[in-house]
Amino acid sequence: MSELMKASYPVEAADYTSAGSASADIKRRLKKLGISGDVLRRVAVASYEVELNLVIHSLGGVLDLSVYPEYVQLVSTDRGPGIPDLSLAMREGWSTANDEARSLGFGAGMGLPNMKRNADGFDIQSTVGVGTTIQMKFNLT
Repeated sequence: MSELMKASYPVEAADYTSAGSASADIKRRLKKLGISGDVLRRVAVASYEVELNLVIHSLGGVLDLSVYPEYVQLVSTDRGPGIPDLSLAMREGWSTANDEARSLGFGAGMGLPNMKRNADGFDIQSTVGVGTTIQMKFNLT
């Protein structure tokens, strides 16, 4: 299956001033492709949540967008620290956000649950000391 569009967004750790710029660009690109409002909204929510997780919790990483005729795929890959307990991290309201993130209004513990809720396919793999990869799929048909 051939890609209709591909884009890659480097995301720096603790870069709160740029947080949200990748997800805003993703939304703009998908809107130009004529992606339906429902799918656009769900991708926008999930891409924002995963981008903020890269900023708040990782040592930096990359958010990759791929658009195919049948679906949109987002893949987030970061460098450390990894998630020690994935089942705990998936609980609404649970967060390891630092004081800086919380003082800026982030770190409510809804990121991973919101990603999973909005995606049609969701997979997370994490290794402590190495990093985390999150794959999300959004069906277009």
